Amino acid sequence: MPGPTTVNATAAALLGLLHSGPMTGGQLVAAAADRFGAFFSVTRSQVYRELPALTEAGLLKPGKQGPRASQQYVITQPGRRAFKTWLMAGGGADSLRSPLVLRLLHSRSLTVRQRTELVRTARVAYAVRLDGARSAARTETDPYEKAVADFAVAHIRAMVKLLDAIPTE
Repeated sequence: MPGPTTVNATAAALLGLLHSGPMTGGQLVAAAADRFGAFFSVTRSQVYRELPALTEAGLLKPGKQGPRASQQYVITQPGRRAFKTWLMAGGGADSLRSPLVLRLLHSRSLTVRQRTELVRTARVAYAVRLDGARSAARTETDPYEKAVADFAVAHIRAMVKLLDAIPTE
């Protein structure tokens, strides 16, 4: 019998979400944004690219067909094993992947007005995110999920601090 299939972090995110029950691609996109969007982004295109690959690998199987040809996906036993293998591989340091930080690094290619607008809209977005993250952290009772929720708050605060450090032009 072959060993478990190796999965990437995006595939693992989807497999983890499917532990709670069958979901369509759209439901997975929404659940990912809600559950870990503060620290790990999963785009719609990534979800719809991963689902057929995970199905072909036998880690998922099609579930019920929904309205407008939406397809539910169900995690299989090999999918559960691959997810657990990914979880146990853990340990190394992570890389931060932030499109905003990348934009700020290259913002000299923008006009002053464009840079100002980039920072302004980011501040607004992060203020909204911070409110949501604080609310989630206050209500979390599981110690691991509470630690992650507190991390999300700290990360968002760090992004706000980064934006606040940018001088007004």
